[in-house]
Amino acid sequence: MIMVAPNGARAGKADHPALPITLDETVATAAACRAAGAEALHLHVRDADGQHSLDAGRYRATLDALSDTLPGLPVQITTESAGRFDPAEQYACLTRVQPLWASVSIREMARDPTIAAKAYAACAEMGTQVQHILYSTDDAVLLSDWQRAGLIPATPQSVILVLGRYDDGLPSDPAALPAFLTALPRVANWMLCAFGPTEHACLRAAHAKGGGMRVGFENSRTDATGAAWPDNAASVRALIASLPQGDQA
Repeated sequence: MIMVAPNGARAGKADHPALPITLDETVATAAACRAAGAEALHLHVRDADGQHSLDAGRYRATLDALSDTLPGLPVQITTESAGRFDPAEQYACLTRVQPLWASVSIREMARDPTIAAKAYAACAEMGTQVQHILYSTDDAVLLSDWQRAGLIPATPQSVILVLGRYDDGLPSDPAALPAFLTALPRVANWMLCAFGPTEHACLRAAHAKGGGMRVGFENSRTDATGAAWPDNAASVRALIASLPQGDQA
């Protein structure tokens, strides 16, 4: 699967003028990326000041608009804290939005295991598919530990591996992927996102090993030379074009 993550929690118009902030911009970007070959959308919403938000009303309005404009497009909301929200607020977002699909950082939920248990139980009851965000091999170990403890179902889980970090400014390294995969327990499926001009190289490495690819301005706004992509759709098209013949969407 190729999922597009067009904005994230941190970047804004100063980082790239084509980064979507408003509901209308998000829907237009999703449409362009779907036409370019993206198969799913990783959704962040922003508040009136353009800041990262977990507001259920904003999520519901955006999900409804996406469903009306792009029926059938799988949309995943995020509960990422981005340093702003605690597990109780992340849990409230999940239960108020009741999404079909959500990404949840196991590291962030570990700040309050009691709330984490309620959140994962609520997702199971609501039928929300959870994709666990793993920022490191330590997070992969935590996922395994929580499965054994019964905090997370023992069945294989869906995960996204974050290769690199938001705050160090260094490009991600495809050579770091094998160690990450070795640390994983048995999972139902996995996906990768990566930072900087090596984003596409890392995603191709994931593709070669059977993983999904999450591409977009949340993680990188430049190509391999450091030149800015015109928009998210351009990055999606270039990634697909760079895949081995026969594997292109």
